[in-house]
Amino acid sequence: MELLHSALASPWVHSLALLLLCAAFLQGAFDKVRDFSAAVAEMRHFGLAPAAPLAAATIALEAVASVMVVSGWGRWLGALALCGFTLLATFLAARFWTVPAPQRRPMANTFFEHLGLAGAFLLVAIHDLGTTP
Repeated sequence: MELLHSALASPWVHSLALLLLCAAFLQGAFDKVRDFSAAVAEMRHFGLAPAAPLAAATIALEAVASVMVVSGWGRWLGALALCGFTLLATFLAARFWTVPAPQRRPMANTFFEHLGLAGAFLLVAIHDLGTTP
C-alpha cells in the first residue's frame, strides 16, 4: 500500500493525470483549428450563432483552460471553465431523452460520462483552492 501511495503522490503522476483529464479538450481544439470550417458547421448543426465567432471562442476556451489546468497557472479557474463548458455542451449535444430508443443508450452513456468529466474538473478546482472537506 505504501508503494502505491508513493507512486500516486509522485509529481509526474499528478501531471499525467491532469494531462489525461484535458486530453479531449486539447485534441478538440487542435481538430477545430485544423478544420475550422467543420467547427463552424458543428456550431450551425447545434443551432448556435454566430457560428464562426463561437467556434473560435470554443477553440480558445478548450486550449487556454486546458493549459491552465495542466500548468497549474490559475488551475482552479481553468477547471471551472472546462466544467461549465462540459456541462453546457453535454446538455446541448447529448440529450439522450430526445432520441429514438436504438440511439438512446449510447447517447445516455456519453451524457453520463461527460457529467463524470465535469465532476472531475470540479474536484480539481476544489482541490486547487484548498477547500476539500
